[in-house]
Amino acid sequence: MNDAFGRLDPHREIADIDRRIFGGFVEHLGRHIYDGIHEPAHESADADGFRRDVIDLVAELGVSTIRYPGGNFVSGYRWEDGIGPVDQRPRRLDLAWHSTETNEVGLHEFQSWLDRVDSELMLAVNLGTRGTQEALDLLEYANASADTDWTRQRVANGRPDPFGVKMWCLGNEMDGPWQLGHRGADDYGKLAARTAKAMRMIDPGIELVVCGSSAHGMPTFGSWERTVLEHTFDDVDFISCHSYYQEHSGDAQEFLASGVDMATFIEEVVAIADSVAATRKSDKRIMISFDEWNVWYLHREDGTQSGEELKDKGWPVAPRLLEDQYHALDAVVFGDLLITLLQHADRVRSASLAQLVNVIAPIMTEPGGPAWRQTTFFPFSITSRLAGDRAVQVPISGGTFTSARFGEVAAVNAVATIDEDGVSLFVVNRSTTDATQLRVDLATLVATFGRALRVTESHLLHEDDIYAANTLQNPERVGVRPADATLADTELSLELPAVSWAAIRLS
Repeated sequence: MNDAFGRLDPHREIADIDRRIFGGFVEHLGRHIYDGIHEPAHESADADGFRRDVIDLVAELGVSTIRYPGGNFVSGYRWEDGIGPVDQRPRRLDLAWHSTETNEVGLHEFQSWLDRVDSELMLAVNLGTRGTQEALDLLEYANASADTDWTRQRVANGRPDPFGVKMWCLGNEMDGPWQLGHRGADDYGKLAARTAKAMRMIDPGIELVVCGSSAHGMPTFGSWERTVLEHTFDDVDFISCHSYYQEHSGDAQEFLASGVDMATFIEEVVAIADSVAATRKSDKRIMISFDEWNVWYLHREDGTQSGEELKDKGWPVAPRLLEDQYHALDAVVFGDLLITLLQHADRVRSASLAQLVNVIAPIMTEPGGPAWRQTTFFPFSITSRLAGDRAVQVPISGGTFTSARFGEVAAVNAVATIDEDGVSLFVVNRSTTDATQLRVDLATLVATFGRALRVTESHLLHEDDIYAANTLQNPERVGVRPADATLADTELSLELPAVSWAAIRLS
């Protein structure tokens, strides 16, 4: 067993935590909406057709905001299709996912579901096949209180008061050749700037997210961010990051270095944004909305990509698509990605786990059957619940491993959060071979609080079989158990098996 040492000093504060960092993402994709959150024939369905068992799990997950309705879907979406009497709504071809969209769930229904799960709406506008005027129409419908044709329609559709949507995404992944309406950075930057200026004329208080690169490895990464921000810097608040991770060719150790890539991605985008600010002699700081992140087995070992099998199967409604099954290894990497987001809480002020139900999701359902937690559910729900007001650095010295991409990588990674009642520590052992005994010096922390601390919660996610998963047949195969954590005077000792994630609450 290796030894590792850390120091939890409350003066090493990163930033206050914006709770929107624990956001989620719901797209009209596969069985996410239909047969996922909405299944009127299910025995648990409420009067509006939403599954109560899924509502309970999403509430337990603790998502603060939810980005909607896409994703790639939004770049071909006509938002007006999702309002008015349900039986009069049109069925449309969804070109993004080669499916048929019934439009049974639209803005009003989704807001009703959000009210049930206690989450806030984050809306994306279509800048793929549509433009500024359509974005203005949606904003007026959603947020305006004046007596207009759009607000009269909203009232007639059952919503007298505005939705009051605060955060808006100016399109989705417009750098991607797969995106409907894909365009270069210069063209997109000009369109986004025009749209942002116009939207603020209706509602100056909204927060706007401009599209950054859809992946760290995009050929245009870096130049895209710079060009787009040169056009939009004065008009937006956030730039987006999207990143998905998977194990390649059975190389679990390399997969466990995914958090290093995420950290580098964030820091490079921050550097570009601040460089644009410097050239403008501005003290404004563009924040990051990491509004798509997850483990996703997008690239299969046979060279195909998720979703390609649909192209020869017509235009199905709610097909089984992107239904990845997550194992214990995925959950440990996932927990490390959450640690990385918290380590950058000074600039990552919003993030959206993509996605929530059935589609690369922590929650799975079976039509007419049960709902269950995937392995990735546990790090998110526990971190969201235990994370306090402020993020604090926890530097660790200890073992390393060699990554083909990143060189020497720390085997143990950690972050803490502090609030008036105590401290939460989140830690991961990335090594595939070695357990670690982690000792954390709490002397400065105890002196700051002026009273003794005690361990009030401990959680460990670890399986000897790192490919163990929760399935329909065995939905509770993987879970969390109490960690081996002890507190003596001002030192916390924590045993971390190889490939494990842990959370400790000190009160």
